[in-house]
Amino acid sequence: MLPPVLLASTSPYRAERLTSLNVPFEQAKPDMDETPLPGESPFDLAMRLARGKARSLVDSHPGYLIIGSDQTAADDRGTLLDKPGNLARAVDQLTRCSGTSLTFYSGVALAGYSDDAWVVTTEVVFRDLTRAEIDRYLDRERPFDCAGSFKVEALGITLFQSVRSDDPNALIGLPLISLAAKLREAGFALP
Repeated sequence: MLPPVLLASTSPYRAERLTSLNVPFEQAKPDMDETPLPGESPFDLAMRLARGKARSLVDSHPGYLIIGSDQTAADDRGTLLDKPGNLARAVDQLTRCSGTSLTFYSGVALAGYSDDAWVVTTEVVFRDLTRAEIDRYLDRERPFDCAGSFKVEALGITLFQSVRSDDPNALIGLPLISLAAKLREAGFALP
């Protein structure tokens, strides 16, 4: 018998990605302090947060296969980018990203029924953006809840010169290729 699946996230983006695998799941909010540790790399932060989110729900959901996920983004100097939260910060982020590259680290962890964790890396190269393009984009999409101030699955794709990743879903917040492999290992029939 397959274990019930729990997504340790209230993110609508992650839920949408997991729904596409046609695996029934529930969602719960993880209990996790997401503050970066001093000197913690973006890769290590994504891994720690994914693991912590999954493990934070093990006691309240015994027998579940719990999926934790988190994503960090860093510019070409290694500086973490966060969710802008408002228009002014989004304008600043996109202005600083123009003509540069960002690296996204999408951490995934399984807990409860299984225990595994990994990170999928995605490189995004921004084309040179004008202030008018930034303003038009932000006015139309309002991606203030997205690290890097864009939504790749919509108009955000127009901001880029290239995207390099082993999994195009990773940039949306949940790497499905590697997750599907782990779910198959656990006995789920995919597709």
